[in-house]
Amino acid sequence: MAMLTIGDLSRKTGVKIPTIRYYEQMGLMDPAERSEGNQRRYTSQERERLSFIRHGRELGLTIESIRELIKLSAHPERPCEQADRIAAEQLQGVREKIEKLRRLEKELERIATGCGGDQIKDCYVIRALARHEMCESEH
Repeated sequence: MAMLTIGDLSRKTGVKIPTIRYYEQMGLMDPAERSEGNQRRYTSQERERLSFIRHGRELGLTIESIRELIKLSAHPERPCEQADRIAAEQLQGVREKIEKLRRLEKELERIATGCGGDQIKDCYVIRALARHEMCESEH
């Protein structure tokens, strides 16, 4: 079985070396085997685990959620309701962020297009940022 150095693992997964070490410290990955020269060595299974973690992080999952999903993946015969719950909670969080971003977009568009002044002393953007009550909605 071909073993990967931490640099190889980083290049193949797109995960930076300090992040790989962090995931080991957090217990998401088992500590790497060491070569006679004390270099970390990784297997293809550890590469797959790191890709799994990276994908989870790209989807915005917390370290704790990823840890739970890793534990669940070790028991393929179990029902998947816990994994479904984690995904559903993440989806709800993303939807809430999207809604907040829509409110921010609307307010920023209103502020950015509401300025008719030529000088800062007349600038609506500056006044709106200084006085929150000028905003149309809570954002």
